Amino acid sequence: MRLYSAQDGSELMRIESIERDGDQLLIRGKAFGAMPLAARLRPDEARKGLKLLNARLVLFLLTLPFRRRRGPA
Repeated sequence: MRLYSAQDGSELMRIESIERDGDQLLIRGKAFGAMPLAARLRPDEARKGLKLLNARLVLFLLTLPFRRRRGPA
């Protein structure tokens, strides 16, 4: 999975794996295409992230994998 910049569409991060590590998520990847990265998502931060969602956004996220790509490559 790749995350792109909103300004110029350049690749910001490539997520290579998401794993469970005890009661946390371990996210491994590369930032800016070169810098290895391992980030942990703690349960309290996951709860904070869920508070950012509303019903419309949850519905959008559920349909996102089935949508066609639009815009520049």
